[in-house]
Amino acid sequence: MRFSFEKVFGVHEPALHTQSRRAQLLAANIANADTPKYKARDIDFNAALEMAMQHPKGHQPLQATNLRHIQPPGYHYGYEVLYRHPQQAAIDGNTVETETEMSEFTENSVRYMASLRFLGGKLQSLQAAIKGQ
Repeated sequence: MRFSFEKVFGVHEPALHTQSRRAQLLAANIANADTPKYKARDIDFNAALEMAMQHPKGHQPLQATNLRHIQPPGYHYGYEVLYRHPQQAAIDGNTVETETEMSEFTENSVRYMASLRFLGGKLQSLQAAIKGQ
């Protein structure tokens, strides 16, 4: 019988990667809340996770290995980057709404922790099976 970590971990591994990438974008938005003409960016988590599930490791389309490589427009880490539409943009052209970004960041963090706990439970189950408990 062949053992596969992809089957055991399921959706949680690509979910962790996707949530990590999204946290980076949201943190950049918060950090640039006072930068003139900065446009708040985000990824559609469900679409990004769907892409990660369709393209297993090593088969992600258009990954650059150097920051100086040309990036396809609108893509960040292999996921399409979307611009957030603010309720009211600032006079200086900045579209970051700190409350929205903090809310999204918190929600993303909770999901990240939930995925970690699911993975931890899977690993404990595997450990118990190996020990014969």
